[in-house]
Order: sequence, then C-alpha cells, then structure tokens
Amino acid sequence: MGHLIEIDSLTFSAMLRQGTVALGKEKGVINDLNVFPIPDGDTGDNMYMTMKAGVSAASEANPMGTAYLPVGDTLGAHGVASLASAASSGMLLGARGNSGVILSRIFAGLAKGLKDVAVADTKTFDHAMHAAVDEAYKAVPVPVEGTMITVMREGVAGADASGDMNHYFETLLEAMQTSLDHTPELLQVLKDAGVVDSGGAGVLCVFRGMNDALCGRITDEELLPSKVETPTVDLNKFNENSTLEFGYCTEFLLRLLRAKVDLETFDEQVIIDYLNRVGESVVAFREGTIVKVHVHTYTPGVILNEMQKYGEFLTIKIENMALQHHQETNQNNASFKKPKQKYGVVTVASGQGLMDAFREIGADEVIAGGQTMNPSTQDFIEAFRRINAQHILVFPNNSNIKMAAEQAAGLYTESDVRVMPSASIGEGYFGIGSIDRDCANVEEVIESVTEAMQTTVSGMVSTAIRDAEGEVSVHTGDFVGYSGKQILSDSPLRKEAAMELLRRLNIGSRDVMIVFYGNDVPAEEADALITELQNNYKNIEIINICGLQPVYDYIFALC
Repeated sequence: MGHLIEIDSLTFSAMLRQGTVALGKEKGVINDLNVFPIPDGDTGDNMYMTMKAGVSAASEANPMGTAYLPVGDTLGAHGVASLASAASSGMLLGARGNSGVILSRIFAGLAKGLKDVAVADTKTFDHAMHAAVDEAYKAVPVPVEGTMITVMREGVAGADASGDMNHYFETLLEAMQTSLDHTPELLQVLKDAGVVDSGGAGVLCVFRGMNDALCGRITDEELLPSKVETPTVDLNKFNENSTLEFGYCTEFLLRLLRAKVDLETFDEQVIIDYLNRVGESVVAFREGTIVKVHVHTYTPGVILNEMQKYGEFLTIKIENMALQHHQETNQNNASFKKPKQKYGVVTVASGQGLMDAFREIGADEVIAGGQTMNPSTQDFIEAFRRINAQHILVFPNNSNIKMAAEQAAGLYTESDVRVMPSASIGEGYFGIGSIDRDCANVEEVIESVTEAMQTTVSGMVSTAIRDAEGEVSVHTGDFVGYSGKQILSDSPLRKEAAMELLRRLNIGSRDVMIVFYGNDVPAEEADALITELQNNYKNIEIINICGLQPVYDYIFALC
C-alpha cells in the first residue's frame, strides 16, 4: 500500500478492528504488567472488552456491517464521524475497569474531534487526537502522570502532522513508545516492580494495530465479540390464558434524519421526555446522529411510531419480559423491575458464597465481578433498572471498578444513584449492613454508611506470582497477606501468612471479624484457622463464611 493521505470510513473501520485484534493478541502480556505481586492484573482484558464493544457498536450502526463497506464509501456525508461516534457509544457502555473507562473517553474525544468529518486528512486526525487527550484527562479527577494518559498525551504531542497519514502514525508510535519506556521514571511503583505502565502499553498496542491497518497489514481474526448463547425460553410461560404483567423490554438505535429534524439544533431531550412519560426504565443518549434507547413499555408500537417523527431505525429489539421473568437463568440477567422502593443497593462480588452473603446483608443486586473480572458500565445500568428505587447506593468494593460505576450513575437518570467509596469487600459488607432503610433522609443514610466504612479494615491472602522487595520480602509461590496495596506478611504456609497479617492489622483491638475463605481453601483448613483465632483472641466475634471467591484465599473484614 502506498502512502495514505486521508482516512475514509472503510479505512477507519479496518483501523478499529485491527487495533482490537492487536490488543487481543497482547492482552495477556499487558495483564502481567502488574505492579502488585498477586494475580490481579486485568488491564489487558478490560481494554480489550471495551474495544470489542466499540467495534460491535460501529458494525451495528452500519446495517451492512463495517467490514463490507464498498471501497470509497464514506457512509454518506459523515462517514468517519458516524463510525467514530458509534464506536464511542459502544465503548461508553462496554467500558470495564479504570483503563477501559479511560480508553472509552479517548475514543469519545476522538469522535468529538471527527464530528461532521466524512474523510479525515492528517491535520484533521491530529486535531481529533488532541481532543482525545483532553477527554482522557477530564475522565480522571486527579490525573497521575506515568500512566496511559501520559503515553497518549506525549505520543500526540510528538506526532508530526505535516506529512501524510503514514508518517503521522510513524511519529505517533515512536513518541508513544518513548513515553511508555519513561513511565517507570514517573511512578516509583512501576520502577520498583520493574515494569512499564500496563494501560500505556495497552493504548500503544491499540494504535499499533490501527497503524497496521493503515499499512494494509490486516489479519483474518474475528474482531466482533463472540455471539452470546441465547438462553432457552419456555414459550409456554406466556400462553393464551396469560396477561401482560411486565410489558416489553424495548431497545433500538434511531438514526436522526435531516429530512425530519434540524440536526444542528435538535435536542434529544424531546425524545427522553416523551419516553419518560410513556415508559419506564428509560436510558437514552445521543452520539452524533444516533440515539440509543432502552425503555420498558406495554405499547412498543406506539413508541416506535413516535420515534419515526425524528428518524429511522438501525436496529430494534423487543422482548416480552414475562418470558424473561420465567427464564431459568442467573438472577442478574433478569430484565423485569421490582416494585418501587425508597432505597436500593448494588454491589460487586465474585464467588457464590460471597455473593449470597451480600444479598443476606441487604444488597438488592450483586453483580458478578471483582478483581480480574470487572463489570461494565452496561452491567451497572441494567442492575439499576432492575432495582427500581428512588435512591440507589452502589458499592464497587474495588478501586478499579469505581469509574465504570460512576460512568453508569451519570448515564442513568431514573434514580438518584450514589457511588460509595468502597474499595474493599470489607468496606462494602459493613457499609451495606449499616443502611437504615427506614430513614427518610438519604444524606443521613450516606453519612452512616461512610462512618461504617471508615471504621473497617480489610485484609487479603493470596499467592505471589513473582518476587518483590519492600518492607516484606515476597517470594514467588508464597502466600502473601496485604491490606490495600501494603504487603504485611509472606510465608510458604497459608495459615502463617494469615495469622501474621491479622496481627499486623491489630486484630485484638477489633470487635467483629468476618472471614470469607476462597475457592481453593478446604473447609477443614478454614475451620482450623478460625479455631486458632478464637483461642488467641477471645474478645472478638468471628464469623466464618465459605465465600468461594477466586484470587483471594482469605478475605478478612474487621470492624
């Protein structure tokens, strides 16, 4: 392929796909760029799933599929803009983990910079890349240099837009690589671990893949997400004697048309206000000329007819929620809503025993996820819909999940959603347990929850995946005990690592401790640990729960 002067929609489609392919090939390596010596690295997976969601949305926005655009086709007047906007919309809902959320904001900025652009030349694309940097920095309340935002910023700053597109990407990648190599000099934790920033490595990988597409190096790998197996639906659950109890879950992508509205002045709030009047569980937002809608209604046809005043449909999905209600699937996949309540609680946990414990303590929705398996923005939104509460309190229980939860809270308008600063299972557990659902003042409830979390200390025991030096020397294969990011114990024996960890956490000063033992811990071993703890610390109440969680052999929550 010769030197490329401009990017049209076909090329941009290939760039998105190839960037995702490249990331998929390297996601395991990126996961391993982990500053903490336990198996909790998931940056590569989070970024990959976020990119896949964007590519899927871009394909969905074009009924023919972006892979089959004829050469030179620009999807009308706004070819590149349309694809960028659709991809941004998909990433917004599919974003997982902090790295995925930031990546979604990078492409949101890129889409803003490419607004109304059918074919992008080098200077136009460079302008959009600067917008991507600005959007990425806005996504982080306190930007930390030495991370993926630095690699993005310094890469774009070093790119030369005076030549053709190939030269632009050549200089962009060179500057990004230099920035990535320098990240350990900006963050001591990276230097101590002997790694570069994982998010920075991920974003470099994406743009390398995009450059491969520019140069004609396109591989045959399937980029779109694997088709989700559709649960078996018993159609007899809604028969000739049934009544429509729950209505229809209705979702669609609406392309606004110039023939029907003034695109420059049209306010999508008109659509949102209408949907809120005639339906429930409304989530709607606009990306470019596409409006994405989710609504529960008894009369989907009426809504669809109304929407055609503004445009035409790209996709439509209508499901009878009575059938969803009766499906023998995971509780978290049900799409019907509970009766309206004042307070609702959403939390995140992995391991059936741990999830059950959160439900018993008062969680309405427990999203399956946690370290190495972060839920998406869409997962949170669907949980909010199901709860149907005036106020929803969200407990992420992991700092890497908080950004996706906050992004979901910002998109969901049907309830007052508050994301609690729970960074651990212990904080979430005791925080949820402190909720007074009879209290009329939500601010008082939040104050009580915050106080409960502040008095909580959490500790975990897991297996070290590499050596590390610090206050405590860590050896590969040993069991390590830690609280937050501070390693407090190391031992070849799991029980010894746990006992030393709890001693360092000053267990004797606490009143209650919950012990969640993991998937790899035999029940008799956990019982033996509890017995020894009870013999040594007679003034503390100890509750032992089979959490079945992965990654962590033990999770201790003390208050």
